[in-house]
Amino acid sequence: MQARQEKIEYENPLLSIKVWQAMRQADLLYGWHHHPECELLLVQSGRLDVEVNGETHVMGEGDVVVLGSSQLHRDRSYGDAQVQYLVLQFDLQAFFDQSTISYLQYFNETKVPLSAMNYLFKENPIARREAAACIAEIYEEARRKEAGYELAVNLLIKKILLVMIRHDKMGLLAGQDRVERIRLRPVLDYVESGITGRVTVEDACRLANMSYYYFVKFFKKSMGISFTEYVNFRKIKTAEQLLLTRDLSVSEVGDRIGMPNMAHFYKMFKRFNHCSPKEFQRKMLAWGEVTQANRQVPAGPDRAGISF
Repeated sequence: MQARQEKIEYENPLLSIKVWQAMRQADLLYGWHHHPECELLLVQSGRLDVEVNGETHVMGEGDVVVLGSSQLHRDRSYGDAQVQYLVLQFDLQAFFDQSTISYLQYFNETKVPLSAMNYLFKENPIARREAAACIAEIYEEARRKEAGYELAVNLLIKKILLVMIRHDKMGLLAGQDRVERIRLRPVLDYVESGITGRVTVEDACRLANMSYYYFVKFFKKSMGISFTEYVNFRKIKTAEQLLLTRDLSVSEVGDRIGMPNMAHFYKMFKRFNHCSPKEFQRKMLAWGEVTQANRQVPAGPDRAGISF
């Protein structure tokens, strides 16, 4: 059977996650599928078997499994009782900023798939409990939508990543070459300082003291994305902030981030947000109104998916 690619829909354009509570009858198989987002599963009751990278993880209450970006996986519920579990899917890149971007390469999966980190949740009860508590809290924050919940979700995602880094006794994540991070630091600073202007790969090569051919390969291997894609990503993130916090036209925003060509700006914006800048503003305004209305109504049980 051909594997299916899932499309993850975010409700909140500024929080690239989807989280929900799933309830399934026993002995049901969910076939092979994949998606660009990373995924964490937390079983609350019953038994769930998750197969990924040639390994089957038998999960019971309190167990956690992590799946990497675009990793092919499937799961099956077993036993007589209904299985209940939380699903958290998120875009890793969206949770790194200038001060933490050097840690992105820990999770870019160029050396090992992220699912290799499941040894940690299986062998280390402290790490498992800490990750499980974060997943459960993210779900509750998403369900209640109290003031500042976006900050809480952002912090909790980062805490999960920190748990994996600090408890990784096999060095699968932290084993990335520190020399690579040191050599790219001036390049990353250059990108941030040049967001409003023209950022060139030639200048980046000179800062890294590398030839063009070696630099583009080195950057992609270290960061998990190409230099051009990284620059566009950082520019569009700045554009999002300007669209929501400044009284500027779309063309003025494009000028502010060094993308005066409107066709190119729209193309890049749609690549990362799946909508135009104007649509992004309207969605955020509508989201803010809905969130404000929800905060005025006591939250009740929610079994549907909550996406951001």
